[in-house]
Amino acid sequence: MLFRTRALALGVAIALLPAPATHAAPSSRSLTLSQALSRAVASSPGLAAADREIGAAGGRSLQSGVFPNPELSAELDNAFGSKLKRNLETAETTLQISQLFELGGKREARMAIAAADIDAARWDRAATRLQVLAETAEAYARTLGAQRRVAELEEQVDDLDRLTPLLQRRVEAGASSSAEISRGRLATETTRVELAKAKASFQAARRELSVLIGEKAPSFASVGGDLSRIGAPPSFDSLMSRALQTPQLTRFTAVRAQRRALLAAAQAKAVPDITAGVGWRHYREDRSNAVMASLSVPLPVFDRNQGGVIEANETLAKTEAEKAAAQRTLTVLVGNAYEALRGSYDEARLTRANVLPVAREAWDSIRSGYGEGRYSLLELLDARAALSEASLKEIDALVSFHSSLASLEGLTGSALVLSRRDK
Repeated sequence: MLFRTRALALGVAIALLPAPATHAAPSSRSLTLSQALSRAVASSPGLAAADREIGAAGGRSLQSGVFPNPELSAELDNAFGSKLKRNLETAETTLQISQLFELGGKREARMAIAAADIDAARWDRAATRLQVLAETAEAYARTLGAQRRVAELEEQVDDLDRLTPLLQRRVEAGASSSAEISRGRLATETTRVELAKAKASFQAARRELSVLIGEKAPSFASVGGDLSRIGAPPSFDSLMSRALQTPQLTRFTAVRAQRRALLAAAQAKAVPDITAGVGWRHYREDRSNAVMASLSVPLPVFDRNQGGVIEANETLAKTEAEKAAAQRTLTVLVGNAYEALRGSYDEARLTRANVLPVAREAWDSIRSGYGEGRYSLLELLDARAALSEASLKEIDALVSFHSSLASLEGLTGSALVLSRRDK
């Protein structure tokens, strides 16, 4: 069933592989996506509350089928009055047991309402579970992206650090001025500042993810996965057809059944119930006994629950409007996530295919030519900055891709099969 298999369905585009060695020390503990999803489901307060609501609905279902309790009554007549009735000599004592008999299908209506309550609670839990999984997968993608940014900036700092000896040799040979050493150091320290910001962002993303998986403090030092694996999304129409089958909309089947049962219960209230009783009466005056019976029925003269029936009818009619509003909202959400997925896919694909190779080629060429005096330090620094900027743009696009993918999978309730044109 959807409820049980969903844990490993979200975020399939993030390969569940160990994190690269440059991202974390070998002794550090790495968290995988499957671990994050299973822990998020196990520790979610929202899901715990949904489980309790299902249990409460089960209790209401049990209670809805019970019959009214019988009533036991006792009466003392013709006592403690005046003259002959001033004591108990002429008293009449009556013991009676009465039972209310519900008519018009009231009990059946209550049971139908309770059964629909259970179904609605289960659909609500399924919707909550999808939301928990989607939020966790999105947070995981952001954390993995922040981790990649740290690695990219660390690599840039290492490249700039390796320039210092080369700069020193050029200055000593008279090929460059001493100001170039300061310029190179400035570029390195500026990148270090960006690296510090990236590390802070990674720690913040790591802490957010740890909260979603039920930890007070992160127990993992890194997250594992290949963020670069992407693919072309399926068509929007196919996504919408799946979205229409998700708990966000299918729950209205249970809501409609619930409100129909509420209407039946409101109509049943117009039918009066019967209270029947049987008793024993003792006449102290002549020491005689007698059996008595009673039957009472309310007369539906004024109150036939007219307003309750109108209310129940309007509430039932409101169901279709609520479903249409939910479907409209879902269409907008799916559309936004779909366009974000397509846009980030194109951006990542084009950056990887057209921008990064050119930037890397320019950096390699200028770096090798700088030692021969064919390029200036400014050209060298610009080439390295351009390569880093292209890499960071690709990372941002990949994070956006996987976040949008997780959002779409949460909205459609199923894992998306992507066309693997880019691997």
